[in-house]
Amino acid sequence: MKNTNLTTAFGPLIRAFQRYNLTIFIVVLVSGLATAVLMLNATLIQSSDTTGYKSPVDITSFDQATIDRVKQLHTSDESSTGFTLPAGRINPFSE
Repeated sequence: MKNTNLTTAFGPLIRAFQRYNLTIFIVVLVSGLATAVLMLNATLIQSSDTTGYKSPVDITSFDQATIDRVKQLHTSDESSTGFTLPAGRINPFSE
């Protein structure tokens, strides 16, 4: 068998790596970040897909007390009933 020196076989490859190591580092870094962003995007798209989802909570009726409380609500354009403070208290916002 013929003895060959490994430094002569890999010499051009080693010199190219020494010359372009910063460029190689930047390409690997940008590729890794792009891969991470694409994988995160795919995960977010997959997790927001709600087709075929059935909620485990099955509420089909309200009790009468809840219906009465909802009917007592009023909109912001309606005037509300006057608010009275308890006896012995003063309103700091009145003149």
